[in-house]
Amino acid sequence: MKAYVVGVGMTRFEKPETRDWQYWDMAKEAGTKALDDAGISYDQVEQVPVGYCFQASTAGQRAVYELGLTGVPVYNVNNNCATASTALMMARQFVEGGLSDCVLALGFEKMARGALGGGSDGGARGGAADGFGKTSPVARHYGIMAARHGFEMTPPTAQIFGNAAREHMEKYGTTEAQLAAVGAKNHRHSTNNPYAQFQDAYTVDEILAAKMIHRPLTKLQCSPTSDGSAAAVVVSERFVERHGLAERAVEIAAQAMTTDTGDSFASGSCIDAVGQPMSREAARRVYERSGLGIEDVDVVELHDCFSVNELLTYEALGMCAPGESGKLVESGATTYGGRWVVNPSGGLISKGHPLGATGIAQIAELTWQLRGEAAARQVEGARVGLAHNIGLGGAAVVTMLRR
Repeated sequence: MKAYVVGVGMTRFEKPETRDWQYWDMAKEAGTKALDDAGISYDQVEQVPVGYCFQASTAGQRAVYELGLTGVPVYNVNNNCATASTALMMARQFVEGGLSDCVLALGFEKMARGALGGGSDGGARGGAADGFGKTSPVARHYGIMAARHGFEMTPPTAQIFGNAAREHMEKYGTTEAQLAAVGAKNHRHSTNNPYAQFQDAYTVDEILAAKMIHRPLTKLQCSPTSDGSAAAVVVSERFVERHGLAERAVEIAAQAMTTDTGDSFASGSCIDAVGQPMSREAARRVYERSGLGIEDVDVVELHDCFSVNELLTYEALGMCAPGESGKLVESGATTYGGRWVVNPSGGLISKGHPLGATGIAQIAELTWQLRGEAAARQVEGARVGLAHNIGLGGAAVVTMLRR
């Protein structure tokens, strides 16, 4: 059975503590927008997977109770930065498996200010131990990094991705300017996105001159901490037909999740530890299941938590050969007028990155693009979109959408 996205909604992504709101307020805003977009009411929803990382157990219920008290099953999902796409994947599986005709996938995050580091979050912030003194779930990944690069007094997540960038530069000759070009592109794209946390454009030189977080990554190449929520209504083909939603419907042509294999750790490389092998395998499965390849894709929303990860993901998705990603972004192939438009929303770097909402926000952007509703950031003639969402620890989710 096919699954379709018929409604999407999101809040603006904000710097933490910018607005006086609670996580249930933002979830209500995003959820209501998604339901209104689909033209349905909450009492038609049969199941609700809810993603978040930094709230207590059953926060999902507290969030969706703002939409209605209908007694439907609510599932609390936490998969680090891939949390929202994991919730979406559950929704798709409920529909494709014939268990439900209408599912709401919801993600939200209310974060603390400052860089991701140690904290009582089970390691989502990247420290060696969480706030309870337990070993972090990502300690193995950071062990790979420390064995090769040591451990510096910089934010851990920026450090492991920054070290992946150093390896890429050493192996392939990638330049700091090419890394900065990712940030320049995505900040430029965000100037047309009213939902983006940042809406300022920067030159490559300005990005290179910004505060250094972990060389070679400057502040303007790093995703910020953010508050925000996103939601998507996923339904069956019969629900689409029964409710006359064909004009709103975007098909989930294929979706795959992968987790770490031996390839993540065997080489001792940060490039592998941060998930390039997971992303490559998830993309391969999606291409195989959908019958579509990267050559069929018009628009991509991918997980640019740091500029280097956009380059690594180009290679994982098959957009270029290994080591050619720096040249690819520099050529203009991944912006308007190029072969693909990557992160028209501004991506995580400029749109923001509330962990539990990011993956569904990508789907919202692609849904608007494929419907032709993306206003000033519309990719002309977009018919096929691809989303890529990854979390350390690890999980990679790739989703192919087709109009």
